[in-house]
Amino acid sequence: MPKSINKPAANTPPEVGATLQRMRLERGLTLEDLSRTAGVSKSMLSQIEREKANPTIAVAWRLANALGVDIAELLSSEIKKVDAIRILEAHETPTLPGEHAGYILRILGPMELAGKFEWYELTLAPNGALVSGSHDPGTKEHLTLLHGSVELEVNSVKRKLKVGATARYAADLPHAIYNVGKSEAKAIMVVIHR
Repeated sequence: MPKSINKPAANTPPEVGATLQRMRLERGLTLEDLSRTAGVSKSMLSQIEREKANPTIAVAWRLANALGVDIAELLSSEIKKVDAIRILEAHETPTLPGEHAGYILRILGPMELAGKFEWYELTLAPNGALVSGSHDPGTKEHLTLLHGSVELEVNSVKRKLKVGATARYAADLPHAIYNVGKSEAKAIMVVIHR
């Protein structure tokens, strides 16, 4: 009588769903929050969490970046011990590239605050612009210029910022930040949702 052969656990794909759901809930994120930040559809996230689908490497990488963890941590079922101090290295910081518009937006705030309180490092190439439509009612933005020369436009009103100055404005109106200088501009942007 032949022996039954058990498949080793190493040959089965990791069950990412429970880990993904745990990490998402620990950060206080809804499926919609994570979908928006990671650029993965809400239905795909739901399928992954219910173990109905396994993410591709590209999707797993986007999810790990959005959650601020290594891809290996996302693919592991082990619960990692929380460090007293968590350092997020520069290469681990989620980034929203807008090369076509001449900007790079690094997400500095933790994902669990997304949709409530967010902060970013904005880098604008010469002639670059970050153009935004109206955000949710009551949303405010605070922009502090670190270096370079920028002009802010809110609902057709334009103002130039000096280095070190902070502009506070309603972001529930159409708004844009333009680099009007000949060199790169860098700013810190804080978004507060009501």
